Amino acid sequence: QVQLVESGGGLVQAGGSLRLSCAASGRTFSRYAMGWFRQAPGKEREFVAAITWSGGTRYNADSVKGRFTISGDNAKNTVYLQMNSLKPEDTAVYYCAARNLAYSSGTYYSPNSYDYWGQGTQVTVSS
Repeated sequence: QVQLVESGGGLVQAGGSLRLSCAASGRTFSRYAMGWFRQAPGKEREFVAAITWSGGTRYNADSVKGRFTISGDNAKNTVYLQMNSLKPEDTAVYYCAARNLAYSSGTYYSPNSYDYWGQGTQVTVSS
């Protein structure tokens, strides 16, 4: 069974930085892609960034380009989301997700394309 465990959330002032981590276990992830999504109160879950384990191809939402960077450490089965220049509108619960590229369909941007989810970590940016 795939397990995804996020960490690194917290409270930060606007303009600050945080690094989220997502530790994955239970599979060989070479044919997987990993994504970060976020969900603010009263809003739908929103795509943030994604990366493929095999080729390191990255996808980013326009709202975070130039500020957030997704990366992965294959040896540790861990994906990171480095968040810089944080804004109050970045406040949300951030979720890590995994999709098996061998059989899943859909775009990297849709939550419905992902097979496994972590429990989420809260990020709060104060103004």
